[in-house]
Amino acid sequence: MKARLLGGIAALVVAVIGTVLLFNYVQGADRRALANTETEDVLIVRQNVPAGTPASQLSQYVATKAVPKTAVASDALEDLTSVGSKVTSVGLVPGEQLLSSRLVESSTFIGPARVEVPEGLQEITVQLGIDRVVGGTVQAGDTVGVFLSLGDTAGEGNGTQLTFHKVLVTAVQFSSGQAVQTQGEAAQASSTGALKSEGSKQASSDSYLITLARNSVDAEKLVYAAEFGKIYLSKEPDGATEGTSGVVNQTKVFR
Repeated sequence: MKARLLGGIAALVVAVIGTVLLFNYVQGADRRALANTETEDVLIVRQNVPAGTPASQLSQYVATKAVPKTAVASDALEDLTSVGSKVTSVGLVPGEQLLSSRLVESSTFIGPARVEVPEGLQEITVQLGIDRVVGGTVQAGDTVGVFLSLGDTAGEGNGTQLTFHKVLVTAVQFSSGQAVQTQGEAAQASSTGALKSEGSKQASSDSYLITLARNSVDAEKLVYAAEFGKIYLSKEPDGATEGTSGVVNQTKVFR
């Protein structure tokens, strides 16, 4: 019994020593590989970093490592002293260099309030009051109906039409450029007892920046309506019935 115990202890000691020797060998191999190479110390990501992580918290995710100068990115960071109050604009993965281009001001970070634009479409932003965006409930990922109203131009009279159906909203921001809190974020903040900062509140008199995904022809119509008329949005989910009676004017309203 005692012999088996001693044997087990000896095997454990040998395993620990072997692990240490292997680690030292690997570390030594890295040093030997760089022995005749000019290097530069940069910050390397050690573990996954979520998008929107404040720069003040990045020290726990990164470590300084010597990298061959030829492999150092032009905007790689050597330390965190110059990043201020910025946040990561995208998720970071282990092994990549920490780049200044992946950090943005927190006020401009959109994060979950943005969805990818479908291939072949372009994004266009319109500034609308809260009464024109379903009381401020429109979020990125929603599909909306787009109503265009134009005044009397070239003697053609006033008119309103539900011109576009189920248009994808790719981003929603306050007029300041700050991302609007999504329902998921609001629920998470509520469950953790977090309070929204004053900077994230929206005044009812302020406006929203709504970014829509549309083809070039429709984008032209949206710009024209924004310049010379008015735009209203309705929430129009996939199951909503599509339809329009054409251009509605005073005659049609009272018919």
